[in-house]
Amino acid sequence: MSDTIAAIATATGGPIGILRVSGDAAIDVVSAIFAPKSGKSLRDASSGRLVFGELYDRSGDLLDCCFAAVFRAPHSYTGECMAEIQCHGAPAVLSEALSALFARGARQAAPGEFTQRAFLNGKMDLSGAEAVQELVSARTVEAARNAVAQIEGRVGTTVQHTREALLQLVAHFHAVVDFPDEEIDPFLFEQAQETLHKAASALYQLAESYERGRIIAEGVPCVILGRPNVGKSSLLNAIVGEERAIVTEQPGTTRDIIDETVRIGPVLLRILDTAGLRDTNDPVEKIGIERALQRANDAMLLLAVFDGAEDFSDDDLMVIARSHGRRAIAVVNKSDKTQSLELARLEKHFSHIVHVSARTGEGMDELLHLIPALVGLDGAVYDGSIITSARQAAALARAAERCEAALFAAQCGMTPDAVVMDAEGAIAALGEVTGQNVTQDVVGRIFSNFCVGK
Repeated sequence: MSDTIAAIATATGGPIGILRVSGDAAIDVVSAIFAPKSGKSLRDASSGRLVFGELYDRSGDLLDCCFAAVFRAPHSYTGECMAEIQCHGAPAVLSEALSALFARGARQAAPGEFTQRAFLNGKMDLSGAEAVQELVSARTVEAARNAVAQIEGRVGTTVQHTREALLQLVAHFHAVVDFPDEEIDPFLFEQAQETLHKAASALYQLAESYERGRIIAEGVPCVILGRPNVGKSSLLNAIVGEERAIVTEQPGTTRDIIDETVRIGPVLLRILDTAGLRDTNDPVEKIGIERALQRANDAMLLLAVFDGAEDFSDDDLMVIARSHGRRAIAVVNKSDKTQSLELARLEKHFSHIVHVSARTGEGMDELLHLIPALVGLDGAVYDGSIITSARQAAALARAAERCEAALFAAQCGMTPDAVVMDAEGAIAALGEVTGQNVTQDVVGRIFSNFCVGK
């Protein structure tokens, strides 16, 4: 018997609010406070069909005219009996309706408990359950598409196929050892090598996709770096598409970090305009420069801005030094003016140089097309094959390493048990991804990050 949980599943204050109930008594609990206009009981309603009726509070007074639906086990999100109330989203209505459900025996659902029950009841594996949270927090269409595909089992299916191949390899070995008199083919190192090579390649490819997945989920921290008056703030305004930063001819106007988020193709760019780099005695400006350098160290992408209408200065050299060895684009600004900058010096330090005029917009399209390519998302396919969970990526990497170790043992002609020991380690690591081999503490930690009602 599962106890019955209830929660508000939507933000309050909107036009529509949804209350979600799951557990053995879910349909009875909702039926006790909802009366269909047809005069029939909600218990007799067809599964998944909206029913119009009246919603009552815990005192039996009419609260709202709305809809309800029932979902009978196992054909529901959680795999249990479920019911939902779709009413007006006023906070008072939702709060009173939830209190009425509690009065009828339901309890408040914990964060992520609906999805946790779905996982425990076999409706989805752990990788799919984690993708639910990714979908809820998705900030781009691409992130949402990738998450939906993972909920549908894109990662779980790939991992499960690899796990089954390794299980067959291990089972073959144990059969040879445990039943030596049976007519079973001996443990074949060549077949084992082929299986392990395919597994290691597939798992490394998945694990390595996490770098792109992190960009999809979190965005790209990008810092605009340059000496004063090269047009950093103008560039920010041109990228964002509005006058976000103050632009003046006075050096040192930008002293603090200006943080904006803008979508560029599939990339969510978290862009920061910083104080101009230069030697200064102004204590406030010095603090701004220190903050700029710190943010530059932490950034994933640097836009190093130079004034194309002037020759290099010592402060420009400071910008070049800070960009060395980093993922960076040299942005030569003020292309609408006569050019004086010595491009050969930039070409020695930057693989990517773009000429723009932040004032007129010239060259901005080229810059904005370059950014997705530079962070690895140009032409990416969002079919669920991009890992966005650090936990999954770590487990996949461990599994790939154990497969590689087993492959090395097989290639060196070691005894079969040496091969199988690492293969079994890979199987255990893959079980962490799908939830077949994961501790309750890990499960609890994953679902505690969910919102209530999901």
